Amino acid sequence: MKRLPVRRRPVPVAPPVLHAPVDPERSTLYTPEDLYDTPAYADSLDARAYSWSREEHTRDRARVRALHDFGIDEALDAWIVGRHMVGVMGGHAAQRGDETYALAARLGHLLGKRHVVATGGGPGAMEAANLGAWLTSYPVEVVETAIEELAVVPGFAPSIQDWMVTAMAVRAGYAEGRPLASSLGVPTWFYGHEPPNLFCDVIAKYFRNATREAILLEICDAGIVFLPGAAGTVQEVFQDACENYYAAPERVAPMILLGRDHWTDVLPAWPLLESLARGSAMADRVHLVDSVDEVAELLMP
Repeated sequence: MKRLPVRRRPVPVAPPVLHAPVDPERSTLYTPEDLYDTPAYADSLDARAYSWSREEHTRDRARVRALHDFGIDEALDAWIVGRHMVGVMGGHAAQRGDETYALAARLGHLLGKRHVVATGGGPGAMEAANLGAWLTSYPVEVVETAIEELAVVPGFAPSIQDWMVTAMAVRAGYAEGRPLASSLGVPTWFYGHEPPNLFCDVIAKYFRNATREAILLEICDAGIVFLPGAAGTVQEVFQDACENYYAAPERVAPMILLGRDHWTDVLPAWPLLESLARGSAMADRVHLVDSVDEVAELLMP
């Protein structure tokens, strides 16, 4: 059976919205409380914006989306001033409590001690990395406990509502005594059937996915870690590689592929990346590692 593209899959999450639920003149980034502004996810701003984005295309709606994304651009530019971002790229498939999720959470926890951890802002490995960074003021044992609490609802399917409520309970339990601005999400309503995770201090949510992907890679000046992933992560590896290949030497940021077997045998992106980097300014900025500790040594010497 032929698989429908994401945008054509019938995934209703909220009733139709007649008027734009977002402010086209918005000048600040979102918080989880902004997007999850109602007890029922189906009534939330996030769900209503996704439903509205899937309605029939008109020039007026396109204008609102463009103005909104421009405002998010400016808000993000202002927010990152004086901060250094490290990206953690991984997919939505990781389930709370599984090995990949735990790895991403530990990685976020380590990197969040020095940098803002930026992800695609969705569920799975993205949620895990944001969770680890959000809990960076706590010992790693607290991260493990939080994962156990979240694992009661492993994923956002079949119920975003249950997934959301579980995350809200964990947030409430560990909200005190943690620093602000350690965790950033940059999701998109293009993949609106994947809800934004709740472990970000701020969320730069866009309508245009291409814009969001380019900006997420661009802002990660401290480097990017690529967890084992599939097509989307491979795309991000080589999109980032292209930027680094043509960048001025002082602008080349580290690229770290985590998972030797995955990146050499399962999806052998590493041999091509290594060959591409050879003889260029990025040659000593690409790395293949097998552990979170190795990542920390490279990005937090």
